[in-house]
Amino acid sequence: MENDHIENLFRELKGSFDIEEPIDGHRQRFLSKLEASSAAATGTKKTGIWWKSLSIAATLLLLCSIGFNFFNPSPSLRQKVSNISPEITNTEYYFASLIEEQVKIMQSKSTPETQKLIADTMMQLRTLDSDYKKMEQDLLNGGNSKLILSAMITNFQTRIGLLNEVLEQIEEIKILKNYKDENITA
Repeated sequence: MENDHIENLFRELKGSFDIEEPIDGHRQRFLSKLEASSAAATGTKKTGIWWKSLSIAATLLLLCSIGFNFFNPSPSLRQKVSNISPEITNTEYYFASLIEEQVKIMQSKSTPETQKLIADTMMQLRTLDSDYKKMEQDLLNGGNSKLILSAMITNFQTRIGLLNEVLEQIEEIKILKNYKDENITA
């Protein structure tokens, strides 16, 4: 049945088929166009390989630089200050541990009567700490190092003096509270 359909098709199209020969040089034009397109494809392939190689190299370079910065970070502010004045590191460690110890004692003596005093003290300590960090930056920027180092030590001494004064006030508040409690109950 299919054969009949195909045969009918060929009978209907009889005489309309193109049976003529192509023009002279057709084969040469076709081959030259084919060669030109294969040459263009080869050139694109070489360019593609070049760009792939270049992009891989750029990616590796980027990853190496990120890795270098990650594993070899720039020195911290404390390290830079330590390079300028090694003595300040020991002094800072001593004062910082002393201040930390006094802050813990102060916070352990916290009562409802002393909470505002302790909160104000902590705010003043934060202000003094930010001033200290500014002095460290000034030291790195090349200011008068002897004057700045002296101011840094004075900053630590101010913090310790503040904490001592607050601890004394807390003790006075505690004594006054106990004295009032004794008078009320008697």
